[in-house]
Amino acid sequence: MEQLTLTTPALLFSAISLIMLAYTNRFLAYAAVIRNLHDKYLKEHDDSLLRQIKNLKLRLNLTRWMQIFGISSLLFCVLTMFLIYVGLQLTAIYIFGFALILLIISLALLIKEIQISAEALQHHIADIEEHLEKK
Repeated sequence: MEQLTLTTPALLFSAISLIMLAYTNRFLAYAAVIRNLHDKYLKEHDDSLLRQIKNLKLRLNLTRWMQIFGISSLLFCVLTMFLIYVGLQLTAIYIFGFALILLIISLALLIKEIQISAEALQHHIADIEEHLEKK
């Protein structure tokens, strides 16, 4: 079996940190949109806002799970480094493999969230086009 060094899991630190920053930005953007839609719904009671809120709720949950899996991946990378440091090479290899699987899951959830976001935007575009055709 190949030797795992401290630098291998350390390489993921910057990548995971950037991913987590992007996830946090998405989360904050959704929170702002949801707050605005909430206020708008309380004033207008428009059912179309409920569809948007339902969509945002799903996307927010996906983003939360993306963050959880990403942070867990980072945690297991740190654990890998500790295990290498104390000389538990074989355990470190398996833990690092698990960290990579968690990162893969996080990125797969990102792909799903992007698809849902794009679909929601397509609905908005269709609404605008329908409105323009009526004019």
